[in-house]
Amino acid sequence: MTGPVDSGPAHIESEAQHVEGETIAREDWYGEQIAARTYVGCAFAQVDLTEALVQSSTFTDCTFVDVRFNAGRLVSSALLNCSFTGCNFFDAEFTDCKLTGGAFTRCATRPLRVLGGDWSFVALAGADLRGCTFQGTRMREADLTGANCEGSVFSDVDLSGAMLHSARFARADLRGSDLSAVDPYVTDLREAVVGAEQAVVIAMAMGLVVR
Repeated sequence: MTGPVDSGPAHIESEAQHVEGETIAREDWYGEQIAARTYVGCAFAQVDLTEALVQSSTFTDCTFVDVRFNAGRLVSSALLNCSFTGCNFFDAEFTDCKLTGGAFTRCATRPLRVLGGDWSFVALAGADLRGCTFQGTRMREADLTGANCEGSVFSDVDLSGAMLHSARFARADLRGSDLSAVDPYVTDLREAVVGAEQAVVIAMAMGLVVR
């Protein structure tokens, strides 16, 4: 594939520890191992990260457009205040990653797996998260407005303060998660699996008196 559209060096991921303000476009990073890299204010466009391993790296205020993360593994990395537009996360896995303030628009997110980490303030409004897994993840004040989370796993997830209006969690596994922000009148919880304490929280949100 061709190198970046600007005059910057090609394959920056293998040569530089710190990259700032670069445009990285139409790069083939299939199966690359990217470790201990720092990117600040960079734009990634049509980059293929399929089956790549991104470890202990930081991306701050970066934009990702039409980037393929398919079957990629991101471990102990931070993507802070980054935006993702038209990206593909098919079978991608994030382990102990920080994505605070991230915004996802028109992304293919199925079947994404998120294990641990901090996804607080992430914008996933309207996202198709059917069958996705979020386990032990902090998602405080995340925007899941209108998100389709049917059949997903949100276990031991901190959803306190999250925006869940019109979100669909039918048949989802919500056990162990903080459901204090759930309004059962505007969030679809049909056949969702919850624990006894969570059931009490939901019942109280409906105005029931639990004794």
